[in-house]
Amino acid sequence: QVQLVESGGGLVQAGGSLRLSCAASGRTFSSYTMGWFRQDPGKEREFVAAIRGIGGNTYYSDSVKGRFTISRDNANNTLYLQMNSLKPQDTAVYYCGACSRYSFIGSFYYTPANYDYWGQGTQVTVSS
Repeated sequence: QVQLVESGGGLVQAGGSLRLSCAASGRTFSSYTMGWFRQDPGKEREFVAAIRGIGGNTYYSDSVKGRFTISRDNANNTLYLQMNSLKPQDTAVYYCGACSRYSFIGSFYYTPANYDYWGQGTQVTVSS
């Protein structure tokens, strides 16, 4: 069982930055691939970024590549998302997820249904 708690959301002007954190419980954090997703009301949960537990390979959606950076601190069971050059279209509730399954194919981690655990979400609002 893994419990995830996101923090760091808020209101920021376009062009600004925020750093999201996701604190995880449990002793096997490093064995999970971790992902960030976002969701607007009435829309499907959208992949943002993922990072493997071992090796640290990272994956990004085209919409955030070059602006967002995903990282993790396995010693402290924490996942991060550094968001720079924020745009109004980045406004959403951001969720972190933990996936216990391994896939050679990185795009496996783009699908929310492949994740086992989720946090409660943190709101990010970018004003124009």
